[in-house]
Amino acid sequence: MSERSERMDNTNLRLIFVLTDLIAPLAVGYYLHQRSLVSGEAINKLIRFNVVCIYTILSLLSFWVLPISGNLITVPIFGFLLVLTPGAIGTLFFVRNFSSWLDRGAYIASAMLANLGTLGGVCAFILYDEQGFAYTQLIGTCQNVLLVLVIFPMAQYCYMKHTHTIRKTNRLRSFCDMFFSLNQMSLVGMAAGLLLNAFGVARPAALAPIFQSLVHIGAWIAMLPVGFLIDFHQVRRYAHKVRSLTALRFIITPVVFGILIYLFVDDPVVQGTLLICAFCPTAINAVLTSRLYNLTTDLAVSSFVITTGAFLLAIFPALFFFLR
Repeated sequence: MSERSERMDNTNLRLIFVLTDLIAPLAVGYYLHQRSLVSGEAINKLIRFNVVCIYTILSLLSFWVLPISGNLITVPIFGFLLVLTPGAIGTLFFVRNFSSWLDRGAYIASAMLANLGTLGGVCAFILYDEQGFAYTQLIGTCQNVLLVLVIFPMAQYCYMKHTHTIRKTNRLRSFCDMFFSLNQMSLVGMAAGLLLNAFGVARPAALAPIFQSLVHIGAWIAMLPVGFLIDFHQVRRYAHKVRSLTALRFIITPVVFGILIYLFVDDPVVQGTLLICAFCPTAINAVLTSRLYNLTTDLAVSSFVITTGAFLLAIFPALFFFLR
């Protein structure tokens, strides 16, 4: 078998993973909701199990073998900026249009979190093979760090502002509520993995297939609740409220990062991968964050559905022909 044929087979396999890990659990979750086969409380427990247990284990295993190299410093820098920049733009220019703190929290989460690990990873793999996929995972790791360090506390803050609990408790208690909870347990996994990595402790080979299995399990546990939460009536209801998010995802962020990539990145594979990530739609984690902290979940779901549909039908096909 030629190298080209083998590459095509790997690409097809990766596309199958997208169907099995993205579309299938969404459909199952939507079916369960329509048939009222699972309660909302059970979905909440499933989300929490994923955040507290699966994310923690995956963080430990991935950071344990994360390559540490000075040549890769550009990628994590852009990874952090890809989250913080749209979040800052959305907060400064668009979030004031919402009077409810629950809407504001869901909006900011949707602005900051992009679907890098799944859609971005597959698209980069299609164009740049394993090298492009690896870069997206490194960028996705940066997003996961900010998820627990910045986005979870932000979501908790918005919920506390809405319920006025900040005024009823002292500042130390409010700080502890935002930054120290089981939802941040994956930080423990990250720290443990980095320590093992730094001290040269090799990760046992037997853990590799466990990690791969947990990736698929985590994807199902993450996607199924999103399918359960999708309400197309509410998507249409909130569609006009996420127009600015669509512009932020597909116009403002790509323009800003297109300039930065042109100025500071020379490697064509890194350039293309970062550009794909700059166009990525709203992430599943924005929906899960909204659900976890009782924000306006339907707003996040609307952003997720609309931007993901636009990305799959128009944005990525255009990028494929432009970047190949």
